[in-house]
Amino acid sequence: MMRLLIALSLSALPFLAWAEACTDEARTQVDTLAEQVRLWDDSYHRLGQSPVHDELYDQARQRLAHWRQCFPQTLAKPDNPLAGARGTFRHPVAHTGLEKLLDEQAVGAWLDSRQDVWIQPKVDGVAVTLVYRQGRLEQVISRGDGALGQDWSASARRIPGIVQQLPEPIDVVLQSELYWRLDDHVQSTTGGLNARSKVAGLMNRRQLSDADAAGIGLFVWAWPDGPSVFTERLATLARWGFTDSLRYSQPIRTLTEAAHWRMYWYNHSLPFASDGVVLHQASRAPGKRWQVSAPYWAVAWKYPTSKALALVRKVQFKIGRTGRITPILELEPVRLDDRQIRRVSVGSLKHWQALDIRPGDQVSISLAGQVIPRLDHVILRNPTRIDLPVPDPRDFHALSCWQLDPGCEEQLLARLTWLSSNQGLALPHMGRETWNVLIQAGLIAGFLDWLTLDAAELANIDGLGERSRTRLLDSLHSARQRPFAQWLKALGVPPAARSNLEENWQTLVARDTQAWLEIDGIGPARAAQLSAFFRDPQVQSLAETLRVAGIDGF
Repeated sequence: MMRLLIALSLSALPFLAWAEACTDEARTQVDTLAEQVRLWDDSYHRLGQSPVHDELYDQARQRLAHWRQCFPQTLAKPDNPLAGARGTFRHPVAHTGLEKLLDEQAVGAWLDSRQDVWIQPKVDGVAVTLVYRQGRLEQVISRGDGALGQDWSASARRIPGIVQQLPEPIDVVLQSELYWRLDDHVQSTTGGLNARSKVAGLMNRRQLSDADAAGIGLFVWAWPDGPSVFTERLATLARWGFTDSLRYSQPIRTLTEAAHWRMYWYNHSLPFASDGVVLHQASRAPGKRWQVSAPYWAVAWKYPTSKALALVRKVQFKIGRTGRITPILELEPVRLDDRQIRRVSVGSLKHWQALDIRPGDQVSISLAGQVIPRLDHVILRNPTRIDLPVPDPRDFHALSCWQLDPGCEEQLLARLTWLSSNQGLALPHMGRETWNVLIQAGLIAGFLDWLTLDAAELANIDGLGERSRTRLLDSLHSARQRPFAQWLKALGVPPAARSNLEENWQTLVARDTQAWLEIDGIGPARAAQLSAFFRDPQVQSLAETLRVAGIDGF
């Protein structure tokens, strides 16, 4: 069903879903967010366009509702998400909204108080009312604001998926979903594909081609004044030609069964896009009592969230071992596929500069490979653009920051972490946090200062017990027994064939760019890197330190 079905019931969602405080930042941005949501509503309901993913829209509305609860004085006028959808044709029966249940606990509580419940896929399409008089299709009305919609009858009569003549002369009102037909569509892998927007755009045209009409299907999800027995409703609809309703309806009694069908339809092929499931209680109010609000007899349970609307708290710039600058967004914690996400990488400094993300901006994130948080888009910018201390990429490269010079803390720490990793010397018990402790204690100001550390110096570190000191020293001392080739990797020598790095330091330093080029497998760029590395004065100073320390090969 359409996003607008859900918009009406967002106020019922618990605000605890957003673990956000009522900050001054929220006070300054609530009007900006409200205006953006208003523009999205207008684009969707008036133009039939979806400029933002449904999940992000729902989350934006929920955040807006939370912020307005924090600062009620900012609400200048009532918020009506369907203001641009109102038409001129009245529905015989009002279109209800749907309350969205957030988790299994809420679904279980809803089921516990109901009997004769059925579950269906929540078809991601465009809601309409079908009006039959004496069995003949008389009118098709777009959902609009739930009470008044547009007359789509002319286009609907061209759609083969809509039954034009029932097999018996009966007056019937059906509430349905127009959807774009998809072949073997699996929602969990391919998402919604903007299928709903395609249908909305086609139906808003004055003319519908035969090819486009053939691509539109129909799912009947409500027969307001139909038989009270749900199975009878489904059987009659199927007999009339509305077969999807029967094919994709299942009786359920327990939360386990509901969860099974939700994930089954999420991971298996369907002929339409869907964004969750709808649970229907067979017993419901007569059609004349239906209102444009969430009813007691039906709720939605969306699929696992694939996108999250995240509020940026900080922007940090991590500098790696080779001088690469990676901007990291520190986020207000958000839930994504049952995971809590607190940070996401922007990838590169160039990418960050193009996006210009600042604290207070709101961004869309998803999971790459269902594991790694990934930045997708900037959704809304903070009107207040906060200045940031952006590192200059000219100051950081593969040969910078061998010492604890100003601004070099990150790169030096990355170099030391690499040195002790399995890619370097494979020193046990020596990770990033341990190196950071030594740096903060003032014991390391250069890349090889740790070579001369002793027990007396370590004894001055608060919280480091005797056992830990002994283990740390043993690990550092073991570095002296590592072979020359392993030391070269720990220093960060540009990659080259192992056989080319098994000589001694003096031999390697003696090679210029041309000499490196003459070795098989080394091209111009790598040759220049190798030559620059071995001839760098700071690297040569490190090599001398290692020679004096008696390290093999130096």
